[in-house]
Amino acid sequence: MCGIFGYCGGKKASEILIEGLKRLEYRGYDSSGICVGNGSKFSVYKRVGKIKVLADTLPEKPFGHNGIAHTRWATHGGVTEANAHPHTDCNEKIAIVHNGIIENYQQLKDKLLVKGHKFKSETDSEVIAHLIEEVFNGDLTKAVKQVLPMLKGTYGLIAMHVDCPDVLVGARNGSPLILGIGNNEMFLASDVNAMVAYTKQVVYLNDKEIVTVTPDGFTTSDVQDNAIHKDITMVETDGESFDKQGYNHFMMKEIAEQTEAIKRGMVGRLNVDEATGHLGGLNMDNAQLLDVERIVLVAAGTSYYAGMTASYLIENLVRIPARVELASELRYKNIIVEKNTLYFVISQSGETADTLFALRELQRKGAHVLGICNAVGSTIARETDGGVYIHSGPEIAVASTKAFTSQLTALYIFTLLMARIRHLSFEQGKEFINAFNELPALIEEILSADDKIEQIADKYYKSQSFMFLGRGINYPVAMEGALKLKEISYIHAEGFGAGELKHGPIALINEQTPSFFLVPDDALRDKNISNMKEVKARGGKIIAVCTNGDDEVKEIADDVIEVPKIMPCFYPFLLVVPLQLFAYHCAVKLGRDVDQPRNLAKSVTVE
Repeated sequence: MCGIFGYCGGKKASEILIEGLKRLEYRGYDSSGICVGNGSKFSVYKRVGKIKVLADTLPEKPFGHNGIAHTRWATHGGVTEANAHPHTDCNEKIAIVHNGIIENYQQLKDKLLVKGHKFKSETDSEVIAHLIEEVFNGDLTKAVKQVLPMLKGTYGLIAMHVDCPDVLVGARNGSPLILGIGNNEMFLASDVNAMVAYTKQVVYLNDKEIVTVTPDGFTTSDVQDNAIHKDITMVETDGESFDKQGYNHFMMKEIAEQTEAIKRGMVGRLNVDEATGHLGGLNMDNAQLLDVERIVLVAAGTSYYAGMTASYLIENLVRIPARVELASELRYKNIIVEKNTLYFVISQSGETADTLFALRELQRKGAHVLGICNAVGSTIARETDGGVYIHSGPEIAVASTKAFTSQLTALYIFTLLMARIRHLSFEQGKEFINAFNELPALIEEILSADDKIEQIADKYYKSQSFMFLGRGINYPVAMEGALKLKEISYIHAEGFGAGELKHGPIALINEQTPSFFLVPDDALRDKNISNMKEVKARGGKIIAVCTNGDDEVKEIADDVIEVPKIMPCFYPFLLVVPLQLFAYHCAVKLGRDVDQPRNLAKSVTVE
């Protein structure tokens, strides 16, 4: 979950490293540091806090032309300058930055202590620098290759040595590392976003691969010293996504971008003439899709709720069983892979550790696994058997918003394709597409009512706890709404199926605990209204999200947010937007760091 960055070339390394870190800060922001080669010694600077703290305290004197940098999400050891990266060896000739977890670090550390090594931190990462010190004999690449088999766990790491000027050595295993190729300069980073301002040419490293870079070239190999040929990929990302463009926070910008993100996700994928969907990246023809008898969707966090929403739609329209699994649980199950089952792994970053390891376990057992992700060239995108890019654009805020609706877009198109192969008629498919095409304009309508949502937030933001309740396909949306509120405002919130109210959650109802009800005009509307009355009878405050003009809901609820009418299965797209906005405004009013909430990181690349 940490961000690592390395540079070697002819420019002032410190400036490039700081700029790279700023684009990686969403991966961790407990502390940060840089190490720059400066002749016969390293210059190392570390600070607790965000990148700005480090940048503001760096000396103005020139630095060297190669270096490494790190922004930390703490795992082993507290948030201190000593525990911040880069870490050095005893003689401060070797420096490393590391993303991942070394599971056997304590055993390695104990052996190094016996040999007289002095440690300066509590981290697992520091052992890597000392291990390299033990075996170094003039060749940094060779030393790294000797050390890697000793490490049990995951790593994306970059190493440098005072005696090897203009050389960086990178390696990955279970944690991303990407090479960027510039004009007489090279970059290494855990995310392509860190280097996109300097180059569009990248090389994606696979697990157990090692890269040695100098300003004018690179070589890739494995631990056994076998050369590996790597293809250069051109990336399309530009710098605009890293500008707030007038918004106070990236999160608000990304909420507003959902209309365009959904449009991008639909382009070329809705076949009006045949009233079906088209997803060429699946690498499966209609006959193969017809053989599919069940769907399993694997994900974590917001992606899990997107998958859960899709499972309702698949069972309703495709008429085959569909279930969603938490990646962190699935990877440790003795998974039963059934014939004619199609698996999807869903991840915004394409690097989510639990989801990636679940993917690999499924494939080991013979499963056919497709991916849904946002990051082109990510590990999940490269290792799945096919899949769909959601094309939502970079998401900088830690709390995911536009990725949720973009993932739904991809999953809804897949469902349309599957349903048309089976039971859905041409006219029904056409109606589905027409409703799909209405979504961007309807979401714009909801966004235009943001002032009212802010007023409701102003009324409730001091509450200590919230309940979010929905039914059917909108039950996962209730859980996603609760997740958004707790993520960025730190207010306790729980999402429930409204039918479960009487089975325990109703005990929590009081005047200080508002209930958020999702009550669109669908087949379960009357059931939801009955649940609302149960809460009202016990003195609970109710905020309802309902369809425009629903006077019955307005009579019961204390506050109402209205959304336009649409085909009922599309309400998740509309209902989630007010919940995102409500969470945002509560967080702002409480003075929270909306884009970088405490204890969280954007890309969960460690277990």
